[in-house]
This record gives sequence, C-alpha cells and structure tokens, in this order.
Amino acid sequence: MTLHTLNRPPSNAALLADCLRACSSGDTLLLIEDGAYCAQASLPLQLPAGVAACVLAADVAARGLNNRLAPGIKQVDDAGFVQLCCDHARVISWY
Repeated sequence: MTLHTLNRPPSNAALLADCLRACSSGDTLLLIEDGAYCAQASLPLQLPAGVAACVLAADVAARGLNNRLAPGIKQVDDAGFVQLCCDHARVISWY
C-alpha cells in the first residue's frame, strides 16, 4: 500500500494524470497544499478502483473549500496525515 501526496492544483493536469495512473487498489491519495483544489465537487477525481482520497483539512480551510468538497473525500488533520504515513508501506510525493 502506498500513500500518494499531491500538492499541485488541477491545472497541472499532466501531473495529476501521472499520479492517478500510479495509484493501485489499496493506495490512498492525500491532497495537500494547492492539491486541495482537486477535491472540489466541480472537478471530480477519476480514482482507480480501490483507491481512497483524502484532503488535509487545514489546506481546505485556508483555501475556502469547506462547502465545495466532492462526496467521499475525507478530511484529515495533521495527526491523521501522520497516521496515514504510518499505515502505508511507502509515501510518494507528487509535486
């Protein structure tokens, strides 16, 4: 299982596509920093089967996205971020 962290906005479509292609069932995608914009309901992620998506709550709040998240994307706090790192065998950062 891999934790993928993505910190770029959806306008960086090539990076987002590469990240999603690298995800496998059992992996988790964590959207951080400007990657939080990818969690918007108006920009639904096409996640591979079995891949969970989360977003860092502080980044959601900082960008005013609280009421605009897509269903099924879980918000995590800093402790949740640390727990995700511990729960996955490796972490890949996409930036």
